Amino acid sequence: METPHRKTIRHFDHTREAHFLTFSCFRRLPLLSRPRTCQYLIDAIEISREKNGFDLWAYVIMPEHVHLIILPHAHSKIAAILSTIKQSVAKRALFWLQQNAPQFLSQIEDVQPNGKRSHRFWQRGPGYDRNLRSTRDVHEKMRYVHENPVRRSLVLRAIDWPWSSCAAWESGADGPIQLNRESVPTLTNLDDVTTSGLWR
Repeated sequence: METPHRKTIRHFDHTREAHFLTFSCFRRLPLLSRPRTCQYLIDAIEISREKNGFDLWAYVIMPEHVHLIILPHAHSKIAAILSTIKQSVAKRALFWLQQNAPQFLSQIEDVQPNGKRSHRFWQRGPGYDRNLRSTRDVHEKMRYVHENPVRRSLVLRAIDWPWSSCAAWESGADGPIQLNRESVPTLTNLDDVTTSGLWR
């Protein structure tokens, strides 16, 4: 029997290049539609930042997927950053379901070709990873990330979505997680300057 093709995403861990990351919930289910699971993710991002080392520039948590814009520190690996985030959220969410809503577990059951069964919070695979090599790229993606809830008609204004960095950028106050504003390049007429080597 022919083995189904699985799309793979290559992570290019170029020194000091920003990354635009997207990863989705299993079967695109709205597993991030509750404040509880959104907070799990916020906690996991902080855990991964402390463990793996990266600057957080922007984020949005949508009901069924996540966008992050980060700047990995020297020697940090995207695969390790994502693994820490995903494992932490999945572990806490599955534990909560087992204790409080076991009837929901069948919806996130994953049956592999060899017959092995498991429960998955995240879609299989690494998701989408794009290196951002210019200041213009960074700012365009930040706008894209922040406008996600508006495009989906979840809110009228981007700053009203509670699980996004938009309000923090607008107000200058952090919440629910601290941003690393000091390392974000300022957009000027030199919008084609590459990001490599611009930051500490």
